[in-house]
Amino acid sequence: MTAHLARRAADVDVRVPVPDDPTVSFSISFGVGSQDDPPGKEGLAYLTGLMLAEAGTKRRSYEQILEELYPLASDYSVRVDKERTTLTGRTHRDNLDRYVPLLIDAYLEPAFDARDFERLKSDAINDIENTLRYAEDEELAKAALYAFVFAGTRYAHPPEGTVRGLENVTLDDVRAFYRAHYTRDNVWIGVGGGFDEALCARLAATRDALPQRAAGSSDPPKIEPRPISRNEVLLIDKPGADASISLGFPIDVRRGDADYYALALAVSWLGEHRQASGRLFQVIREIRGLNYGDYAYIEAFPEGGDRQMPPVNVPRRHQIFEIWIRTLPNEQAHFALRAAARELDRLVRDGMRREDFELTRAFLSKYVLHYAETTARRLGYAMDDRFYGLEGEGHLERFRRMMESVTLDDVNDALARHLKDRRFKIAIVTGDAAGLRAALASGAPSPIEYPNEKPRDVLEEDREIASYPLPIDADAIDVLPVTRAFED
Repeated sequence: MTAHLARRAADVDVRVPVPDDPTVSFSISFGVGSQDDPPGKEGLAYLTGLMLAEAGTKRRSYEQILEELYPLASDYSVRVDKERTTLTGRTHRDNLDRYVPLLIDAYLEPAFDARDFERLKSDAINDIENTLRYAEDEELAKAALYAFVFAGTRYAHPPEGTVRGLENVTLDDVRAFYRAHYTRDNVWIGVGGGFDEALCARLAATRDALPQRAAGSSDPPKIEPRPISRNEVLLIDKPGADASISLGFPIDVRRGDADYYALALAVSWLGEHRQASGRLFQVIREIRGLNYGDYAYIEAFPEGGDRQMPPVNVPRRHQIFEIWIRTLPNEQAHFALRAAARELDRLVRDGMRREDFELTRAFLSKYVLHYAETTARRLGYAMDDRFYGLEGEGHLERFRRMMESVTLDDVNDALARHLKDRRFKIAIVTGDAAGLRAALASGAPSPIEYPNEKPRDVLEEDREIASYPLPIDADAIDVLPVTRAFED
């Protein structure tokens, strides 16, 4: 068993020792997330997590906590996702005696102060009503896609909740939710960097200070997205907006599966996040200059506009294949959508070419080394490894090994098994919902025009793309006013 997953009796769960690192990173992860929100109170898990990281404790007000953290150049924060809520922090080891009590109090002794609660609740509602709806079109489309794909399941709403759900949450709800889910058998404790045994024992002892799990507590809810039998579209009508597009479908592939690494290689060639070499980027952005970038994914990648590398602390039992077409003019949305569908169909139908396979494998073999360049990210991956059951060989180690052993046949077989003949759910934020709806339903060609002359081969390919079959029935297109997005 590798060191980072080793656990002795009364020990922390995950260790990532880096003796030369003068800092220590912490991860306190609870097996609770937005999937555990009661119906009608979507956002309860999110508010409870915020009350640990951005509110006072029984010993200190939030203002006092910030005052004590400031001279340490340290902090702690929380990520609430679908399945887990993770409190993370980092400090210099010289500051451990001052920092650790603050961190421990955050999850053992939250004050649940009414003023903190009202502040955080108001901020959370504002983040949906104003930021997500009116300042983050790309994130809105991505969140809408997940809601569309997982409609009717506990994965459907964003981790942040919905407006009505947040409005319905009370401080008593938060207190009860904390007691039910923040228990000694529901926590994983991880530490990385230049720590010692005394610190591990100190952290491990906090487990016993948490309550026991209540009798009758349920297992995680089943997530069974409805099959997608035809292409379906959700248009979020936002006057004045350009088009931001996300499309995808569920896939039954997770980290650790051999097919995961085969698909990761193929999808990297199709559209590695923030890389200009991807096929989607070349076709839509580089050759035609329609937008800033176009990428593909086989697992959740939140805040894609703000990050370069994959996130940690978002492990999920259920994933989707997703193509992200970044913002472009409304009149070019249909063409770009067809271009993306065409490239995916060609990849699945024809398979990767030997040359593309070798180049992408060589790229990923080195690129994956950048996924965890800091101790904090190494710890994050190690915690995720525990979720996926990757004892003995972590995801990043397995990724590098698989890049040495995966074959072209493995990749093309995985493409055929998981991506062939699939239908899309498509979420588009647009300022021309009526026009786009009519265009998509008609199936008529969607030619585009350029301000400058293009080579003949590009124009010839444009004609193929503009007429590429992407059947969408008129009754498979819904329009949602942006004012209703994640309202309830």
